[in-house]
Amino acid sequence: MLPATFKLCAAISYQHLRNMTGLRRQAAVAISQELSKLACRSPGPGTWINQVRRRSSLLSSRLEEKPFSEMEMSYIKQGEEALQKSLSILGDQDGWKTETVAGNGDKVLSKVLPDVGKVFRLEVVVDQPLDAVYSELVDNMEQMGDWNPNVKEVKILQKIGKDTVITHEKAAATPGNIVGPRDFVSVRCSKRRGSTCVLAGMATKYGAMPEQEGFIRAENGPTCMILRPLAGSPSQTKLTWLLSIDLKGWLPKTIINQVLSQTQVDFANHLRQRLAGAGGC
Repeated sequence: MLPATFKLCAAISYQHLRNMTGLRRQAAVAISQELSKLACRSPGPGTWINQVRRRSSLLSSRLEEKPFSEMEMSYIKQGEEALQKSLSILGDQDGWKTETVAGNGDKVLSKVLPDVGKVFRLEVVVDQPLDAVYSELVDNMEQMGDWNPNVKEVKILQKIGKDTVITHEKAAATPGNIVGPRDFVSVRCSKRRGSTCVLAGMATKYGAMPEQEGFIRAENGPTCMILRPLAGSPSQTKLTWLLSIDLKGWLPKTIINQVLSQTQVDFANHLRQRLAGAGGC
């Protein structure tokens, strides 16, 4: 889903915060304090994750001049929490087990977390520069159903500031309809700092999108994608995808695990095909 950019944004945000009054300032301070507590729980992440988490609080991004409503602030907070928790999970290198390794080197790992359940981690290299991958996953998010057969539709329900969106996603039917129709309502937070991008999300409630007839409302999160240029090869992108989903309903764990790990491998292949067809633009 760094140093110079983060320092610049943090400085601008600090001055902006000093000019805040009333509820808005209190809310921003409260969010900052809660995110700091989350960050302290990390068991020791790698350097790049630590850099993103340390500098990627709400206050490190410039707040819009237009004040946010209480509800909008709550969505921003949820997106930030998803980002912080996802980075903490990825930062803990212990306990990961290999689920599958494809011939091209794509790898899916998994681990079980007490408060989350089983999470999956995809690690791949895409032969396209970071800008092209970021544009496809963020700027062209609503077109995902055009190239990913596992997604029927992605719709942006609301944009909040520059970094946060509320989305509704319908999953495509699986072969043999093993899982059945699912849909998701999620808050998504995108942070781009220097050469690293973090795209995080989690399930949320949105009054204008109640449960839909014919679909089981499943829940994402915390989940995120990390994009970085491949070391020594800036024309390639290292993509790490943390996937955590509660599909709801009654489904054997063996089927869920098989479907989710295969979904990640398929996603990488479909993304490559999409980018190659677009000429990496």
